Amino acid sequence: MQKAKTESRFALYYELTKPKIWYLLVFTTFGAAITASNIYSIPISGATWALMIGGIAAGSAAANTLTNYHDRDIDAVMERTKKRPLPSKRIYPPEKGRNFGLVLAAISLIMAISISFTTTFEQGFLAFVFMAFGLANNVLVYSYVLKRRSRTNIILGGLCGGAPAMIGWVAVTTMGLWSMGLVMAGLVFIWIPMHIWALTLHFKEDYKKVNVPMLTVVQSEKTSARVIAASTVMMVVFSIIPFFMTTENGEPIMGAIYLWTAIASGALMIALSGWIMAKPTERASWTLFKFSSPYLTVLFIALMIDSAL
Repeated sequence: MQKAKTESRFALYYELTKPKIWYLLVFTTFGAAITASNIYSIPISGATWALMIGGIAAGSAAANTLTNYHDRDIDAVMERTKKRPLPSKRIYPPEKGRNFGLVLAAISLIMAISISFTTTFEQGFLAFVFMAFGLANNVLVYSYVLKRRSRTNIILGGLCGGAPAMIGWVAVTTMGLWSMGLVMAGLVFIWIPMHIWALTLHFKEDYKKVNVPMLTVVQSEKTSARVIAASTVMMVVFSIIPFFMTTENGEPIMGAIYLWTAIASGALMIALSGWIMAKPTERASWTLFKFSSPYLTVLFIALMIDSAL
């Protein structure tokens, strides 16, 4: 009985971290690290892997937990979120959730700076900076400052999405960090608005109830659909950039495998956003939302494979 109770408590706090979100962020970290390792032929030690992946998992889980704590009042009203651990009071008092998030944040920062011991001080310091930025941008800028005040919330508050890829890259090398590393982070950043707007268009009535001014709430369905389609096209165009990038020696980084993967998967995303423009229905927006995560995953897989070849 005691073991079952312990496992149940573990599952509860695990649910609080919103694992489906941090799984993808951990994967972008993994993808950036593998890509950097392939391009510059730099091996990654087991200790670096553990600190990098563990730090991102803890940091992403911390951000999700702390935003859940801040949003527990509106989550209790929204149909989509009212069964989460804090609004449903399965974790009570809510300060338990907050404290859990703060512990996770501290762990993530410690693991990030500890990369200094397995690589170089500069790499560990940069990993720490990116981790701190990601936490601050997600929790303070997005959740506390912008989410309930501005339709730009997910744009300015989505900068944190690129931090895991930057950490994955810098854990391997600082070469190419501000070129290819930044572009990989940019892929995540430019993907976020489309991903979230598709979700909020599907659940717009929920957001209306709590007066959260998501773009899809404050604008008409047709305008929202146009913005989603435009952001999708921008994302697909941006995804082609790695094909034209070169190393410091002028050698191309990506080849035909990545190019055609980006074109084919991008064409599907544009077609789905076109469906939303033609019929801005809940079904269309939900379909785009469900395809968006696999789309990003496929791009990062292509980056890893092409850089290896």
